[in-house]
Amino acid sequence: MARARNIKNSFITQTPSPLFQLFSISPFTSLFLSPKKSPRSHQRLFTSQNFAIFFLSLLLTFTFLGVSVLNFIQSYQDPPPCSLISPSSQNPLSSNSAMLFASLASSNTYNEDDHEPAGLANSVLVPLPAQLVAGNLSKEEREFWQQPGSEGYKPCLDFSLAYRRKSAKISKEKRKFFVVVASGGLNQQRNQIVDAVVIARILEAALVVPLLQVNLIWGDESEFSDIFNVKHFKRTLQADVRVVSSLPSTHLMSRQSIENQLPYNISPFWIRARFFKQLNEEGVLVLKGLDSKLSKNLPPDLQKLRCKVAFHALRFAAPIQELGNRLARRMWIEGPYIALHLRMEKDVWVRTGCLTGLGLEYDEIIAKIRESQPEYLTGKLNMSHIQRRLAGLCPLTASEIARFLKALGAPSSARIYIAGGEPFGGHQALQPLAAEFPNLVTKEMLAQEGELSPYVNRSSSLAAIDYIVSLNSNVFVPSHGGNMGRAMQVCVI
Repeated sequence: MARARNIKNSFITQTPSPLFQLFSISPFTSLFLSPKKSPRSHQRLFTSQNFAIFFLSLLLTFTFLGVSVLNFIQSYQDPPPCSLISPSSQNPLSSNSAMLFASLASSNTYNEDDHEPAGLANSVLVPLPAQLVAGNLSKEEREFWQQPGSEGYKPCLDFSLAYRRKSAKISKEKRKFFVVVASGGLNQQRNQIVDAVVIARILEAALVVPLLQVNLIWGDESEFSDIFNVKHFKRTLQADVRVVSSLPSTHLMSRQSIENQLPYNISPFWIRARFFKQLNEEGVLVLKGLDSKLSKNLPPDLQKLRCKVAFHALRFAAPIQELGNRLARRMWIEGPYIALHLRMEKDVWVRTGCLTGLGLEYDEIIAKIRESQPEYLTGKLNMSHIQRRLAGLCPLTASEIARFLKALGAPSSARIYIAGGEPFGGHQALQPLAAEFPNLVTKEMLAQEGELSPYVNRSSSLAAIDYIVSLNSNVFVPSHGGNMGRAMQVCVI
């Protein structure tokens, strides 16, 4: 019978731990693993030289451990850098890491509609895949259709640890409520909704679903839910700010201060100094006239929130999204196309103070409207129409757009989707453009019978359809600087 002392310890056969290996390579290994020696050798063990080596090794070991701990703490506190790896990468490790970072930024939630997490990767509005340009094209035409590279940049929504810590409290706010009344056209409304979410976050208040002011120019009485997906809006932002459909009954009779005189370029510090105490006391704050008032130079986390709202939370209502995609596919299936945001509606000429380029008869009509409603004229009141055009404040006319597209190298056979309302002057206004580029298409031409009927007198919904078709285009050209062109740009942090 074997003696117990000959039984091997199973732990001895395991791979030594990294810490044990660290000790094993140090000079004081002999203190732990030296073979048995005579008492005389033990007396010589702790000489001054051995003691110095032991002390130096101990110091180096603890220094290494200290640096490792500090690196770990720093990597936990700071958000991971934005990856430049394509989302289509097949590396499972990269994919898992991206999913982890997204979960930290947005707290993936359950999607009641498709039973999938409502993460940021699923919420962004993505255009249809690009088409291959084929046919007998010249070098200039191929260069025109060629898509620019992204240079490896990707949207980055990795919020800091401090931001995420505050979210736990802000996302559960039930005492303070912020209400915003958004005005203007679709893209002005979008900008104000984006800023409203940021201001609610600054004030640590719950946001009531924004109210859309009746548009006096187009007579559009649409509500937020008519244009945007409310459930998706709430779900995407639930880790950033609490969004409620309406004020609770406890706050309906509260004193509601309506602020509509805001300066431009207001900062987070200004907002807190002006409204934080008032909101704490009254419980409700209502803001009007918010368009372009919030500073464009925000701290990184708030700028990331701005992008998260614009490109992830503000998804169009399902009927609008589906119709826009159908029209885009009808354009897309025949090959590449240009989306031209043509700003030639009557109200545009009234607001800009410019001549229509259609002749004296049409210019007199606009001048009479402008005189009877001078409040519509936007800024630069002391400038003549010639000065306005030289300053670049006027929309391009149809003939100017035609010359511009030809200079860019656009082929005359290019299909052009006209985004925007009915041009003032009708077909006559488009004649110079149609003469050079005969393949002009509008949503009315693309839509089948009855598809646009629900959106009669709904200018914001029609603008949303234009936005979707334009987003799917190969080339987007705005004829006048404005919110539509800026909304087409991708927000990259």
